[in-house]
Amino acid sequence: MARGEAPMVPDVEFESYYGRQIIKTPTWKTPDVPLYLFLGGLAGCSAVLAEGAALSGRPELERVTRLAAAGGAAAGTVALVHDLGRPERFLNMLRVLKPTSPLSVGSFILAPFSALSGAAAASHVTGLLPRLGRLAGVGAGVLGPPLATYTAALLGNTVVPAWHEAHRELPFVFGGSGAQAAGGLAMMLVPLDQAGPARRMALAGAAVEIAAAESIVLRRGLVAEPYQVGTPGRLMRIARNGTAAASAATLLLGRRSRLASAVAGATYVAASVTTRFGIFEAGLASARDPKYTVVPQRERLARQDGSAKMSR
Repeated sequence: MARGEAPMVPDVEFESYYGRQIIKTPTWKTPDVPLYLFLGGLAGCSAVLAEGAALSGRPELERVTRLAAAGGAAAGTVALVHDLGRPERFLNMLRVLKPTSPLSVGSFILAPFSALSGAAAASHVTGLLPRLGRLAGVGAGVLGPPLATYTAALLGNTVVPAWHEAHRELPFVFGGSGAQAAGGLAMMLVPLDQAGPARRMALAGAAVEIAAAESIVLRRGLVAEPYQVGTPGRLMRIARNGTAAASAATLLLGRRSRLASAVAGATYVAASVTTRFGIFEAGLASARDPKYTVVPQRERLARQDGSAKMSR
């Protein structure tokens, strides 16, 4: 073709093999897995908040958060087992620890956390074996942050584009979301004079979650699109707006109004649940559409080719 002559055939923009889906859509169940993601964050951060309550002498806050940690872990285990189909599948995951597998490591976090948080809650409620209960609470508090964030590593370790490409931000989204849920639940159930640590945890968690979620949108290009469009986009917007509204109510009225504190707390919890469903649905949407797999691969190859040419 002569220089300056227009091509007769347009360039082909390859997206997939005959438009077919390239990767398999995860078979995880809804709502089991999104609820499991939420409950792990709630339980883990509640255990941390319970330790703060114990150290600062806030018995009502400690009681609520001990029960939230134990109840969240138990309910999360039920959701996980239901998704797996048979209880023995969960038990089989505890036979061997595989450090390279987030699912294996997570199972070895969830199992002892459930036992320790349950023992701490039982001791606090009954008054029996207080020293052992206190030690169990400390153990649960240590395992709380890993429990709240390991599920982000689990998602990021998959080939699902919306999860894998956001593997650096998702732990912060999950950790912040879990913190706002734990703080929000305590705000709903604890008197104002004891809810100070819960308010601070909810506000800090909300700030971390919003910043990390916005970072995904700003830094991940095309692969961030599923978080912005369709059902996942609507869920993420609802969650973000709810978190922002709850934070504003907490700052303006959270210390003065019991009703405002409870409403803000409930909004925090609802926003945290919605965030998990939004992230889960975004991953499924990105797995179904081949462009989210192919286009980033082509861009990486183009960058590698460019770097190779520059190094010659």
